[in-house]
Amino acid sequence: MQPRLRVVGAPDPRDAFRADLHAALAAPQRAISPKYFYDAHGSSLFDAICALPEYYPTRTEVALLARHAGEIARLAGPGAELVEFGAGSLRKVRLLLDALERPARYLPIDISGEHLQQAAAALRREHPALAVQPVVADYTEPLQLPWPPAGAGLRLGFFPGSTIGNFDPAQALRFLRMAARLLRGGALLLGADLVKDPAVLHAAYNDAAGVTAAFNLNLLARANRELGADFDLEGFAHGAFYNSPLRRIEMHLVSRRTQQVALDGRAYRFAEGETLHTENSYKFTVDGLRALAREAGFSPGPVWTDPQRLFSLHWLSAPA
Repeated sequence: MQPRLRVVGAPDPRDAFRADLHAALAAPQRAISPKYFYDAHGSSLFDAICALPEYYPTRTEVALLARHAGEIARLAGPGAELVEFGAGSLRKVRLLLDALERPARYLPIDISGEHLQQAAAALRREHPALAVQPVVADYTEPLQLPWPPAGAGLRLGFFPGSTIGNFDPAQALRFLRMAARLLRGGALLLGADLVKDPAVLHAAYNDAAGVTAAFNLNLLARANRELGADFDLEGFAHGAFYNSPLRRIEMHLVSRRTQQVALDGRAYRFAEGETLHTENSYKFTVDGLRALAREAGFSPGPVWTDPQRLFSLHWLSAPA
């Protein structure tokens, strides 16, 4: 029998969302973590973004995984246990699971429990012999994972999608140090978006169909649904641009006019043009990412890139 959904962390996630949103709205420069994009609807919208013609990261990373899955499987060895941080729809991991020799178990970690449970159920139908144990948790916080099953081989972490770029440099280092401890004696397979022509980046985060805009605005819709806020979605616009000196895409929700927003009886004023900063997406050089991994305690191994050097996959060995 497959294990049931494992829920980690007692607090109601809405309490954290409420506290963080109050803190963001009260701050002089308003910003909130992008993890709050990912309720069930937000996760579905992100899946739609990944299929857009402008959004190169997903198809490029999928092609790299398909091309190099055999080599990755040889590095992992037989009986590997796979741990995915921010698992989402579990699309990319299928390429690894199909290549790995007798994987011992798969632990997908994601903050969106409903979306994760549905994705895990579909994966179980495709791989009935695989132990799939979903972990509903915020992987940016300290984690405790179950012990590997008896006879398991290397513990392989998987962190695709350049989600590492959503952290600022200090947060990225902190996450990698945590991952090195969780994966000790194993390895991390990390996807990282590379520095490139800003025009390519601008198109990827400002798609013609407006899906990224809907994804961004869903954060406000979620606050209304879950927290009883009264954001007027027509009063905010999606904004995304490349900050070249900081090597990052910034996403903002821009107030179209002077307005007030209420949350738990507290009023917050937005001036016209004022923003709520919802996401950063840092871009990397190969050498820069390898240096960051070394600082976190990993030993960088093979790196795979596409011919246009849009994206990179890194094998990072964790100390025992």
